[in-house]
Amino acid sequence: MIRELHEKLKNGEINSVDLTKKYFDEIELKDKNILAYLTLHKELALNAAQEIDKKIQVGEDFDLLGGIPMALKDNMCVMGGRTTAASKILDNYIAPYDATVVKKLREKGAIILGKTNMDEFAMGSSTENSAYQKTRNPHDLNRVPGGSSGGSAAAVVSDMAVYALGSDTGGSVRQPASFCGAVGLKPTYGRVSRHGLLAMASSFDQIGPIAKSVEDAAIVLSRIAGRDLKDATSAKSGGKFYEDYLTGNIKGMKIGVPKEYFGDGLSDEIKNISFAALEKFKKLGAELVEINIPHNEYALPIYYITVPSEVSSNMARFDGIRYGLSIDDQEKSKIGAGKLLETYLDTREIGFGPEVKRRIMLGTYALSAGYYDAYYKKAQKVRRLLRQDFEKAFEKVDLIFSPTAPEPAFKIGEKTTDLLQMYLSDIYTVTANLVGVPAISFPIGEVERESKKLPIGGQLMGRWFGEEELLNAAHTFELN
Repeated sequence: MIRELHEKLKNGEINSVDLTKKYFDEIELKDKNILAYLTLHKELALNAAQEIDKKIQVGEDFDLLGGIPMALKDNMCVMGGRTTAASKILDNYIAPYDATVVKKLREKGAIILGKTNMDEFAMGSSTENSAYQKTRNPHDLNRVPGGSSGGSAAAVVSDMAVYALGSDTGGSVRQPASFCGAVGLKPTYGRVSRHGLLAMASSFDQIGPIAKSVEDAAIVLSRIAGRDLKDATSAKSGGKFYEDYLTGNIKGMKIGVPKEYFGDGLSDEIKNISFAALEKFKKLGAELVEINIPHNEYALPIYYITVPSEVSSNMARFDGIRYGLSIDDQEKSKIGAGKLLETYLDTREIGFGPEVKRRIMLGTYALSAGYYDAYYKKAQKVRRLLRQDFEKAFEKVDLIFSPTAPEPAFKIGEKTTDLLQMYLSDIYTVTANLVGVPAISFPIGEVERESKKLPIGGQLMGRWFGEEELLNAAHTFELN
């Protein structure tokens, strides 16, 4: 879609201002029901579109992303724009700088339509934890779009953005892509700079694209990847055009099928769709290899110890003193309570939602004296063993396949009282973040619920910095 729009802009069939207005019209028409956006940047977007149109009119070259309208998850800073991470504690926060990915997109002439809804500070699997609104799945408005990048996925699928950026800490790009029927890519940890992304868990977070096609995701990755001096964890990995690696040929590629991912916990419905996808890969020339990931059973427990631990540390900066919401209970101050401490406590009590508080408490407990060795330290050791499992697996295979999620999109409110079931939504996605490998979700089928067709996503995980193979395999599947 990006390439097609680029050609139309280049040939003068359309202009960027009209294209941008068309997308704002779509937002006005549809978003009152879907609730994908938190903030719109109409003036900013139309000004940027005018600049691109001027370049095109005088025959200047412009990038594939130039003049193309897109959306950003609301945990990425846009200078002069509201950035809330869907939390009341940042309700009035205006970012004083651009995130590196935003800077790169602006340089390419991308048109930023606005900021999309998410689970508060990216903590959730359904976008029901937003402090502002519950985004709905475009395929069935009674169902969730997935989380935490639910707003981004819903915006793309409902034609309210050509593509969007999300962040993925344990599946937050891939699971919404699966629930909404889009392509979602989590790059290798370090492939894309995290500077200007409001941190949830710093050793897990990675920014990635959500798009309608694998080629679109590859085009976006090419523009946002690369080393950034403002992010010490970013790698020297820019300069590649991933769209050039989409050959449509996967003959001889070895795809690993872990026994652990297709056990009793997976419904026959999703299992059959997954096996049909694997058969398709086989017909396209790939070889299927059964593999083991022995420590996979510990992935979810490791994740829900290490991530809350990093959350409790990262959330400490939101104290009501430096920026964002500040609540000062004057009555408590009058009776002699410590004014500074009361500001901390009152601000965090009112500013943070239940899921954020829950994870702060879990993480603080896991890091506390007497429990650090038993929980956090042990979890990090098992995380290392899991990485070794992947290193051994990639000696035998090129890619690893699994379903993206154990089910299609569930109904709004269905899991809010059963947190364990909610956390199990990420059972197939957290592993890629624990070990840092790239992973992509792409549509492989659909199921019917109450006469509505709901998409199902398949996931491929690749070697560290092996996005080329990963994208080509998903692209080849998509083509056929």
